[in-house]
Amino acid sequence: MLEPISVSLESLNLGTLAPMLVAICGGLGILIIDLIKRDLDKTLYVMLSVLVLFVDLGTVLGLQAGERGFFDVMLIDGIAILSQIVILAASMLFIPLALTSKRFHEFSYPEFFALFLFMVAGFQFMVASDNLILIFVGLETASLALYTLIALHNREKSFEAAIKYFIMGALAAGFYAMGAMILYALTGSVEIYKIEEVLAAGGYANLTILLVGLSFLIAALGFKLSMVPFHTWTPDVYEGASAALAGYMSVVPKIAGFVVAMRIFEFLIQSDVVWLRDILYAAVVITMTLANIMALVQHDVKRMLAFSSISHAGFVMAAIMIGTTQANSALFLYWILFLFTNLGAFAMLWVSRHKESRWHERYDHPYEKFSGMIQIMPVGAVVMALFMLSLAGVPPFSLFWGKLYVMSAAVNSDYIILALIMAVNSAISAYYYLKLIVYMFLKSPEENEGTVYMKNASKPLQTIIGFSVFLTVFAVMAVEPMMDMITAYVQASGF
Repeated sequence: MLEPISVSLESLNLGTLAPMLVAICGGLGILIIDLIKRDLDKTLYVMLSVLVLFVDLGTVLGLQAGERGFFDVMLIDGIAILSQIVILAASMLFIPLALTSKRFHEFSYPEFFALFLFMVAGFQFMVASDNLILIFVGLETASLALYTLIALHNREKSFEAAIKYFIMGALAAGFYAMGAMILYALTGSVEIYKIEEVLAAGGYANLTILLVGLSFLIAALGFKLSMVPFHTWTPDVYEGASAALAGYMSVVPKIAGFVVAMRIFEFLIQSDVVWLRDILYAAVVITMTLANIMALVQHDVKRMLAFSSISHAGFVMAAIMIGTTQANSALFLYWILFLFTNLGAFAMLWVSRHKESRWHERYDHPYEKFSGMIQIMPVGAVVMALFMLSLAGVPPFSLFWGKLYVMSAAVNSDYIILALIMAVNSAISAYYYLKLIVYMFLKSPEENEGTVYMKNASKPLQTIIGFSVFLTVFAVMAVEPMMDMITAYVQASGF
């Protein structure tokens, strides 16, 4: 006869679920407010979303590293807390970008903000668990919400982008499920720490089956991180989404993907599973190089930034392949600095976005649109140039320090050739970033209304861009204390 099971609330440790519950309750609250009182101004929903994210951040900061909860499927360690801070910081920067001076379709719907909060909760579940099933649930929750947010931009390209992203996501989900199933068949567990114990106890036998399972997982995460060759439709997705959402997509889904990749792959790398390291090495080099070459030939600034983001993801993936504490700390530093710079660059595109003022039949942001921008909008030209110089890795701007730390981690782990490839790719990327600066500063303005650059500007957008500029320029003063904090979190997680 089956014995009844008693579960105490203390053993569930529901505090580990608190950050996700805050985001989910916030999303449900917005939907309920809309049911009670329709057609409220979008500023209310923006402020409610920011408030929910602040409470969520406070809850995350109140967590203690090294805790498990809810039948041990939740894992709160250093990298879970750190990545949730990055996710919430990026989300708080993104939401005020809804307060544009022009009316855009998606921001008139409360559902947009509710879906956004559900998406944030999904990403938080991904990074705060080492259970393959819960990671999958978080991945799909975030992805389904994101497909809808892209489609809500209500343009022909947006629907195309949402469908393409959905197909990519469906393939990634299939690959992930197959890889997780093979690991479960091999070890009898879906908990990553137990999978590690079983494989280590068996002396990493059945390497062929393990290779098949990990190949599926590499493909699944390759789609989410836009690694070559799984990047094919990513620029189209960025182009179809609003510039603000494209900037958000270039940062947040990828940090969640990096954390999952770190949990799944690094214990195998530390155990000298050589072929996995070789596969990741090849993926890193090909992604960095091919994305950079593709960015060189783009005619649209938004598509250039899309390929640039793919290249940066490849650059950072090298840290997971290296697998040392220094490399993992450099990964988080790089992505925090990239967050402000890249989101700021996409926000500058969002400032110049307008429904009626079209510059090109095919593109929203061709290089010609920015010709002579220094004469029409000097401050905007200088700000965009600062973001481009930072993305190129020019000292002393923020991303230079991220690149320096990742490359030094490669050198210290005897990956000299990889460090040289990184340096060469940084030099290649400087060309297409400087190309935009040449258009803005050295070319004459095209015939236009003269105010197209500020069509979408508003005080909230200018504030977010100003904040991003400040952190991009003065990051040098915060790099060392930030690195110390990140290293403490990473070491607390055993990475």
